[in-house]
Amino acid sequence: MRFLLTDEQREFGRSLDALLTAADTPAVLRAWAAGDHGPGRALWGRLADAGVFALAVPEAYGGVGPLPVEAAVACVELGRHAVPGPVAETLAAGVLLAGTGGPVAAEWLPGIASGAAMVSLTLEGSGPYAPDADAADAVFTVTGDELRLAPGPGEPSASVDPARRLFRPEPGGAPVAKGPAVRAAARAAGDTAAFATAALALGCGEELLRATVAYVKQRTQFGVPVGSFQAVKHRLADTLLGLEFARPLLYGAAVELASEVSRPGAGTGSGSAEGSPGAGAAVAAAKVTAGEAGYAAARTALQLHGAIGYTEELDLAWWLRRARPLRDAWGTPSACRARVLAG
Repeated sequence: MRFLLTDEQREFGRSLDALLTAADTPAVLRAWAAGDHGPGRALWGRLADAGVFALAVPEAYGGVGPLPVEAAVACVELGRHAVPGPVAETLAAGVLLAGTGGPVAAEWLPGIASGAAMVSLTLEGSGPYAPDADAADAVFTVTGDELRLAPGPGEPSASVDPARRLFRPEPGGAPVAKGPAVRAAARAAGDTAAFATAALALGCGEELLRATVAYVKQRTQFGVPVGSFQAVKHRLADTLLGLEFARPLLYGAAVELASEVSRPGAGTGSGSAEGSPGAGAAVAAAKVTAGEAGYAAARTALQLHGAIGYTEELDLAWWLRRARPLRDAWGTPSACRARVLAG
């Protein structure tokens, strides 16, 4: 199978890159980490106007999705620019609520599609923490076959990435939906969160590699750029290979997910949103490969930048601190490998 993005999909990615380049995301990240969500919410609204969050919402609720391939294109760009906020969780919530159906879907999905609603969530078996719950308009939790709206974000927990704060949602909250459809939709939402996180990790790694290549062309030792040293070239080449091997797995998973959601009845709240073993294994393969490649890019960037890579003032530090959390979120490498083997 030979897979290429269409001209429209490539243009979508270029338009997001231009939007985010003009947005000065390092300044947005610093404000977000300091608790000022205003610039981040403004950027979120511009991304919504570009159609990013509508990609996970069915047309019946004001979206254009589900469109996994376009979602991959978008999340790679958002990862490349380190956009703050619960991106993967909001996209996953769109799948969760669409699969659940009922009043809760009608209430929240139009807002997710338009960017008016920023959502975080936790799913049973995915860990107890909801990223950026303090900035979210809603935090959904799923336990068994019950979907609840958490009464509050809860207490923050330590996070490697200060612009990706973790919260353990307050317990309780009345169930807003229950039944087999919730359990099935939660599995599909977990796949979506892992898939989006894989794309974010790939984009993060690409930016780390780009910045490192630019730096080793400028830094000199013994009168020549350090990028001319064979050991440096080999390290950068290995990093590039890791990222390029992850890319087809990511888009292969997108094709699997697109085939899954195109089945009759998918996303209607009937329980048919449950992910297939094949799609789940494809997502897990993409997640572990992209996550490891992004983290390897961070290690390369830190080594080749030297001591300057540790400085808070260097914008690169925000990408360095994001790579490992993205590798481990929504499926650690060991858990993803186990799922690939089981699939």
